[in-house]
Amino acid sequence: MSNAWDDRAEAYRNSVTHATDHDLDLVVELCAPHDGMSALDVATGGGHVARRLREAGAKVVTVDASRGMEPDVVAPAERLPFDDGSFDVVVTRIAPHHFTDIRAAVAELARVSRDRVVVEDTLYTSEDVERAEKLRDPTHIRSYTEEEWRTMLADAALEVQRVEFFEKTHDLDAWLARTGCTGVEADRVRELLAAVTSDDGTTWHDRKIILQAKKKV
Repeated sequence: MSNAWDDRAEAYRNSVTHATDHDLDLVVELCAPHDGMSALDVATGGGHVARRLREAGAKVVTVDASRGMEPDVVAPAERLPFDDGSFDVVVTRIAPHHFTDIRAAVAELARVSRDRVVVEDTLYTSEDVERAEKLRDPTHIRSYTEEEWRTMLADAALEVQRVEFFEKTHDLDAWLARTGCTGVEADRVRELLAAVTSDDGTTWHDRKIILQAKKKV
């Protein structure tokens, strides 16, 4: 996985859908950044959350399994090399569907936080969309429903305080190109996404779920 993501790093740093939009604004808002607050950005990718939190005065450490993403610390979400309660807030955005052991990762997010955890990820839509996602990008593991997210967070001793949903529209060609998906595989992905694709075939949409949870005392 790391080698694949190393090769994609620049594309994700420059990805408009990752670098902008109101879902990013909301994730930052739910982190409640302020001067001196400590934050851990897990699976930082292009570093967009970290940048915004730093601009708001937070002290941010970034972690990612890919060296190419140039994180402060190279490590998978399932094994975070930090002490319990090391950060005021732990955040991960549009990454958990890549985590190989989602429950272990959520447990780690909770363990290293001393106050809150903020998560954004793609919401489960259908098995056709799941097949399209994995064909386009073999590092895709699975997207989860709201109920699954609530259960996983509760099992990690986190109390969900707020849940929001956000629909994102993706340029289909750019989305396929970002992972180098071409030819027959790209054609099949388009077929599988037909139900969520625009009439002219240029864009497709998915829904993101954004959750803010607090550690139970």
